[in-house]
Amino acid sequence: MDSRFLGIPELDHTPSVAVVVDVMRAYTVAAWAFARGAEKIVLAGSLEDARALKARHPQWAALKDGPPAPGFDLVNSPGLLRSADLDGRTVVQKTTAGTVGALAVRDASLVLCAGFVVAEATARVLRERGGDSVTYVVTGEDGRADEDLACAQYIARRAAGAATDPAGYLRRGATSRAAAELTGGVRRGAHPDDVALCLELDRFSFAMVATAEDALMVLRPYAVPEAAPEAS
Repeated sequence: MDSRFLGIPELDHTPSVAVVVDVMRAYTVAAWAFARGAEKIVLAGSLEDARALKARHPQWAALKDGPPAPGFDLVNSPGLLRSADLDGRTVVQKTTAGTVGALAVRDASLVLCAGFVVAEATARVLRERGGDSVTYVVTGEDGRADEDLACAQYIARRAAGAATDPAGYLRRGATSRAAAELTGGVRRGAHPDDVALCLELDRFSFAMVATAEDALMVLRPYAVPEAAPEAS
């Protein structure tokens, strides 16, 4: 399986299969939203789009980066989201990089959104449906975010069936610029547990697949069949 690792500005054509990686924090938050009962997540292209969707659907929950703001119900923090009741609700998500990356590859035949918390489930989908080539969209810092690149490289190795020690990849996430900014209070709308929650490998057993639905890019959890035991 051929793997390419590209930042959003480097996407020069629509890939067949794309894995959009945002560890800190968009797709960790998305996974937690599904764990808290959300039915689907609509990925918004702008804050204005998110507000407009919320205005048209007041029962939806709108979520953004940064501190709380009028028109939004939630912030992009797994630590703050993990106690939310989202049972049966639709969430509108707009973040600085993660949602941008997914929308940039919306025409791919398969779009997976991922972080460490759904890494193995994502790799299993790729083993089943990924084909010969996968493009990993490293969303943070125009493709230079080491936590996202580490996660993408780990998923790629697992998708190829390689036995892989996750420790080094998680260490890169823990020492990344994003982790330092979160623990140092640089990023607003954060919780002290955010970094630890973002590095919780395979917390969830589902993958997350984004598809076009009525002109919207919609993310849903994807139940992955149990893997067969590896031969000893």
